[in-house]
Amino acid sequence: MSPVREELEQRRDEIRVRVAELAKRPELGAAQGFGKRIGDGTVEAISRLTEIGVGETLETQLERIDRALAKLDDGTYGICDNCGQPIAPKRLEAMPDVALCVDCARANGPGYRRRR
Repeated sequence: MSPVREELEQRRDEIRVRVAELAKRPELGAAQGFGKRIGDGTVEAISRLTEIGVGETLETQLERIDRALAKLDDGTYGICDNCGQPIAPKRLEAMPDVALCVDCARANGPGYRRRR
């Protein structure tokens, strides 16, 4: 098994554990209700919104890792999904789950998702 695959699979497993933790239901009585006064439940609400944001980020990371693993399987790892040119080795070293070269990533912005 290649070192890149090992690293990607390890990251994927760690992220799956974190997502599972976030998805757990709170223990009975642990959730605080939102009261009628201003400020009641604010900490709980902010905490929950933060968890939702973290969960969405983790899910995006899982998508990127799954894409990188698929590219390893089909022999296109290191090739930009957008333009078909090689991705710089230093970029792959820094971010092994990357699917776009620097130019395409810059042109498409941070919210780019590969067309399926």
